[in-house]
Amino acid sequence: MTQSQQDLDQHFITHALTLAEKAEQLGEIPVGAVLVDENNNIIGEGWNLSIVNNDPTAHAEIIALRNGAEKIQNYRLLNTTLYVTLEPCTMCAGAILHSRIKRLVFGAYDYKTGAVGSRFHFFDDYKMNHALAITGGVLAEKCGEKLSDFFKKRREQKKQQKLNQSDI
Repeated sequence: MTQSQQDLDQHFITHALTLAEKAEQLGEIPVGAVLVDENNNIIGEGWNLSIVNNDPTAHAEIIALRNGAEKIQNYRLLNTTLYVTLEPCTMCAGAILHSRIKRLVFGAYDYKTGAVGSRFHFFDDYKMNHALAITGGVLAEKCGEKLSDFFKKRREQKKQQKLNQSDI
């Protein structure tokens, strides 16, 4: 991979981190996603909205893919790259496969539910009807810290709620 490609990957993962911040401000798990076309124009963005929307499918990746498809008026997202701060789950991997994106770039690995090599190996099946390039671990530490900090705060809030309830 060329240095300019690495710089571009880091640029878009950094942008996805700013979208993850929007999710966190809403009380959502802070994951952000950016979909870019072959000229590196942003055509879709998303951040987790499952809790706010009461929608288990409202993951950052799904929202970014939906936005991109709507923008280009085609469900096939050929020659695009999806940047996401966390390794996609199986649901998102399925959507990525069906969208026919060219490349997936993600930040932190997800050892509990990641479907791109950490927990599951969704795209490794030779029988898949679409192949894409995958780059994982881009700004992984920064992306992982975002998630770790969120869950640490959440645990502290729950602990404080229990303490407040025991005071009543």
